[in-house]
Amino acid sequence: MRVSVLQENLYKGLSIVSRAIPGRASLPILSNVLITTEDARVRLSATNLQLGITVWIGAKVDRNGSITLPARTFQDLVATLPAERVDMDLDTRTLTLHLNCAGKTANIKGMDAAEFPPIPEFQAERAIGVPAGVFKEMIEQVVFSAAKEENRPVLAGVLMRFEGDVFTMAAADGYRLSVRTAELELSTGDRAPEPFIVPARTLQELGRIISDEDEEVLIALPDGRGQVMFSLGSVLLVSQLIEGRFPDYEAIIPRSYQTSVMAYTNELLAACRSSEVFAKDSANTARILIEPGGSDNVPGQVVVAGQSQEKGDAQAPLEATIEGTAIDIAFNIRYLIDVLNVIHEDRVVLETSGPTAPGVVRPAGRDDFIHVIMPMSTGR
Repeated sequence: MRVSVLQENLYKGLSIVSRAIPGRASLPILSNVLITTEDARVRLSATNLQLGITVWIGAKVDRNGSITLPARTFQDLVATLPAERVDMDLDTRTLTLHLNCAGKTANIKGMDAAEFPPIPEFQAERAIGVPAGVFKEMIEQVVFSAAKEENRPVLAGVLMRFEGDVFTMAAADGYRLSVRTAELELSTGDRAPEPFIVPARTLQELGRIISDEDEEVLIALPDGRGQVMFSLGSVLLVSQLIEGRFPDYEAIIPRSYQTSVMAYTNELLAACRSSEVFAKDSANTARILIEPGGSDNVPGQVVVAGQSQEKGDAQAPLEATIEGTAIDIAFNIRYLIDVLNVIHEDRVVLETSGPTAPGVVRPAGRDDFIHVIMPMSTGR
C-alpha cells in the first residue's frame, strides 16, 4: 500500500472512528483501526463488536493494500503532524507502515487486516432516508431518557418505528419517557421494517457525528443480522440491535389534565437550576407550586422550590399562563432540567392532573415531541 492523504482529513477520520474503539479490548485486533485503499479513497474502520464506524477520506492511491494499526498510537501521532500531505507506505513483509509528513517520519507496526472483523455492506436500495438535521434533533430530544443501567436492556435503548410517512423514536427509563415523531417526505410503504431497538449509546455517537453539512441519514437493516446501519455518505455506522419487547409507551402518556402551565422556557429552566443547588441534597426532589391568576387578568405564578436540610433552600417564582386548579407537585429537578435543555421553542407547556399524576412537558405550539415525568413523594 502506498497512499497520500491530507493530515487534516486523516485526523478528522481517525477522531470519528476512534469512538468505536473499546477502552478494554477483548481481542487485540479491536484496539486497532483498519486502513484500506478503495478507488481514490482510504477507508478507516473501527469496531468494538457492538458498534462499528467506517469513514472514507479522499486520497491519492499509488498502490492498493490494507493494514490495521494501534488506533490510539496512530491518532496521537497524526495529531502531532503539520497540516500537510501525509505519505504512507506499507512494508507487507514486516507489517510496518512508514509515514512521511513535511520531513517528519515515523514507523508504526500493525497487524494483518485479515484478522479484522468483517463489516457488512450497506444496501442503499433498501434504506430509508431521514433529514440529517431532523434526525440529530430527534436523537437529542429522546436519547437522554433511556436508562443508564443495563439491568433491563430494552430500556437502555431507543425504539425506532416507521409507519407510512411517520418516523417515531421513543425512550424510557421507568421514571420518564420521551417520544418524538417526524413526518418523512416519502412514505416507507412496504419497505418499513418492524419496530426495532437501538442502543442509546449508538445514537449518542451518531448524534455527535452528524454535522451541519450532512443532508440525509440513510437507515437500513441487513437481513438476519440483528443489526442496523446508518449512512451519512462518507461515514457508515453499524450497530447491534437490542432484542426484546419495548414497553407500550403510548399507554403511559396521559390523555387529559386538570392544570396546564405555559411559561417561557428560559425562565423555567433558570428557576429549576436555582432550586437544584439545594434539591440535589434531597434526591433531586423539588416542589413545583402552581397558582392560577385571579380576575382582572392577573397572571398565574409558578414557584420552583428546592430544599436541603443541612444547607438551606431556594425558591424561584415566575409568571405563567395557567389554566385549571392550583397544584403542589414534586419532580426530580434534574429530569426537568434535562428536558428543558432540549426544548428550543420560546415557551413550554407543563400539564398534570395532581400531585400523584405524571407531568407532561412539551414545546408550546408543537405536537411532535412529548415528555412524561413521574412525580416524586415529598413525605408530606
